[in-house]
Amino acid sequence: MADSSATLTLTDTRAGIAGGVIQAIAGESARLRPDQETAVAALCEAGARVLVVQATGWGKSAVYWAATAIRRAEGAGPTLVVSPLLSLMRDQVAAASRAGLRAATLNSNNIDEWSSIEHDLRSGGIDVLLVSPERLANPGFGRRVLDGLAGQVGLLVIDEAHAVSDWGHDFRPDYRRVSDVLQQLNPKTPVLATTATANSRVTDDVAHQLGESTLVLRGPLARSSLQLAVVDALSPLDRFAWVVDHLPQLPGSGIVYTLTVADAQRLAATIQEVHGRDVPVAAYTGGLEAGERESLEDALRANQLKALIATSALGMGYDKPDLGFVVHVGSPPSPVSYYQQVGRAGRGIDHAIVALLPSDADAGVWDYFATATIPVPENVNRLLQALDGYGPDQPATVPMLEAETGLRRTRVELMLKQLAVDGAVDRVERGWVRTGAEWAFDAAHYDGIVAVRRREADIMRAYTRGDRCLMQLLQESLDDPSAEPCGRCSVCIGALPDPLLPTAQAETVATITRLLRGEVHVLEPRKMWPGGAFGAKGRIPAELMAEPGRSLIYADAPEWREVLRATLNADAELPAEPVEALKSGAVAALSRWRSSWSGRPEVVVPLPAAGHGRLTSAIADHVASVGHLDRAELTINPTGFTDELSSAEEAKVWRDGLHVDDQTAQSVAGRTVLLLVDASSSQWPVTVAAAKLRESGAAAVLPLLIHKRP
Repeated sequence: MADSSATLTLTDTRAGIAGGVIQAIAGESARLRPDQETAVAALCEAGARVLVVQATGWGKSAVYWAATAIRRAEGAGPTLVVSPLLSLMRDQVAAASRAGLRAATLNSNNIDEWSSIEHDLRSGGIDVLLVSPERLANPGFGRRVLDGLAGQVGLLVIDEAHAVSDWGHDFRPDYRRVSDVLQQLNPKTPVLATTATANSRVTDDVAHQLGESTLVLRGPLARSSLQLAVVDALSPLDRFAWVVDHLPQLPGSGIVYTLTVADAQRLAATIQEVHGRDVPVAAYTGGLEAGERESLEDALRANQLKALIATSALGMGYDKPDLGFVVHVGSPPSPVSYYQQVGRAGRGIDHAIVALLPSDADAGVWDYFATATIPVPENVNRLLQALDGYGPDQPATVPMLEAETGLRRTRVELMLKQLAVDGAVDRVERGWVRTGAEWAFDAAHYDGIVAVRRREADIMRAYTRGDRCLMQLLQESLDDPSAEPCGRCSVCIGALPDPLLPTAQAETVATITRLLRGEVHVLEPRKMWPGGAFGAKGRIPAELMAEPGRSLIYADAPEWREVLRATLNADAELPAEPVEALKSGAVAALSRWRSSWSGRPEVVVPLPAAGHGRLTSAIADHVASVGHLDRAELTINPTGFTDELSSAEEAKVWRDGLHVDDQTAQSVAGRTVLLLVDASSSQWPVTVAAAKLRESGAAAVLPLLIHKRP
């Protein structure tokens, strides 16, 4: 690793080109700072490897635009920028154009333009091509574009380079495919990697991947424009109410982050219900179509929205210099990811408010993130065995592997990418094949990663407790040697900054509770059998499938949290008030659902899939009484059920453990059944029970799931 204190300067000619770029981007008075000039000068040298770790807003993109302009003027080929998000690429294309560079991107939104862009690229009509790491991993793209650029790339830029390292907070396996591009490069091609969120371990890992001679340029990471604050001791529901109360008073426009998609959608809907058009907001999640995400980003940028209520899908690269606030409803599991997200605010203004609203409910989300990307050897081996049945002439697709292994599709996709990084599988144009290389689980490596993530969670706990200056703690988590008390956060000043208050209004909490408990959540039926241990795979016959159902409580719904805590305990005496809330909620859900019934329920069948028999029966009895429905029972004896079962194994447990006796078969024959289930995350008990009831003659099965677990 090269000495980061080295000072490099540009020749007059190169300095003139770089100066023109900077002035075009930032105004006539703008000049390259010494550290930026060092980076640009290094990239003018053949075979250079440069890693820039600098705070958000430092001007990392200006470095690669200036270097691109110089290299293009000297006859080098186009710059290839690997960028993680479509929103980031859009901003970069616009910035490159302001710098006088011809830039283009190949993504799923502009497929019709690919041919002309690729033609311009080959003919030298494009200075900068921006692509995602996922696009790099696509074999068709590699064959058409990368093969044509082999040896011709003038500069390779790896933006948000912390994602290259699986020690980082946002590791993306497809980023490791950048190494394939490095191998195809002319050895003289310079490479620049940039990030604002890398501690020493991640920095060392990325630098090692780039090469031993990598020049690392690190700078101070404090952001003087940000006033950090922690608003502690709020319940999950209080946090929603706090945002509703404070949003009109927060400066300018901003982002409210949530930990889950469900919370983003529900908080946005609540704000819209309470404030209407006076405080315009929208939910922003990774599940939105690219065009809709782009439209929402532009609306916030134009101040047509007060805020986007967003998951981490709105993070890296979104550029709105006058963003006035960032609020987190729930603490991210890593101080590094938190720093990256709050860095959206205050980039072009002197003051922005950053507020964190933690809760003890966050720990469950942290535990999930700590291990979500760690491969499970048993599952990996099952996937590899399934791949053995395919070859180059007939590669396996993800849906094929999902059906054959019984593993969930998202898990299959992640494991394939990880195995590709390890060289055990290869992605070809029509699917996936094994390479013949053996795969072994590196337990020590992954144990180390989990340990690091748990230490990061401990740092966030210290942050929420206010153990010391908040900005200093974030800087220290990124190994910033310049870390010191900021003098302006809620710890340093001993109070919350205006206009923040420590509590939500009681009336707002009551209003939100009523609104949220009135929601209806559609429960889409499973359509495919899992294969694997279950045996059967493929589409579930229509005559055995459940109808679209409803769930009363979705995921970690804050308005139901205390009710769930009080009632979902099979050994405790059922408390009257929370049980009555669930009974009333079930009846209200049925009332709102009735317009889309295939037929009015005639008999209710309880299924305590999570073991809450008394609660499930109590709700079923109440629904039967109010709706004048008959009651019937299933014979239930699931054995061997644990949370660690695969999808196929769980389905098998329920198939073997659920039975419809003759009396129940007579009760449901030719009738519409309301299947009332206490809780499930997989929906296999719902799916299997519906199939057995249909086999016994039920005309239709309408599932009502009390708690759809995450």
